[in-house]
Amino acid sequence: MALGDAILACLTERPMTGYELAKTFDSSIGFFWKADHQQIYRELSKLRDRGYIQGREVVQSGKPNKLIYTLTPEGRTALRHWAARPSTPPSIKDDLLVRLHALDSIDIEPIRTDLMDRLEHHRDRHENYERILKKRFPEGTASDVLDLGNLLLLRLGARHEQMVADFCEEALEALSTMSGKAIVLPIEDSKREGKG
Repeated sequence: MALGDAILACLTERPMTGYELAKTFDSSIGFFWKADHQQIYRELSKLRDRGYIQGREVVQSGKPNKLIYTLTPEGRTALRHWAARPSTPPSIKDDLLVRLHALDSIDIEPIRTDLMDRLEHHRDRHENYERILKKRFPEGTASDVLDLGNLLLLRLGARHEQMVADFCEEALEALSTMSGKAIVLPIEDSKREGKG
């Protein structure tokens, strides 16, 4: 997947400014496709040059004018062609996993600290997914195809974060068993202390 394809997919929801697209990447599509604001703005220029999007300038009082981007028919065609191709399973690049591979040759304490940080990070993300799911889909069902896609993505995100959090707990427990140190709090205890 290229960043341009992700931007075209975002613009199927509604016309957006570059700023709104960047915020969308920060808060939703960014859960599974990362891009910083400068990358998004550069890609918007390329998509305009290809004729996949068009920008309409909106004059604002007391603020700089803004460009609102929409998909062109060519952009919708490009998106459909991209979506019809087989997807490529993602590859994992995670330096923590490489460190675990070399565990017998490195210091364990920094690994413990890293695992604890990761555990907290993934617990927080899991809770965020669950909050969004409850807010957007209180009945656990989707009303249309767009909603169905978002519901499925949120469920996958929640499951992924829970799985990684479970792995971190398992790894911490295994390291604790090896060294005789108890270092991970169960989820219930960490919530009571305000960490969950």
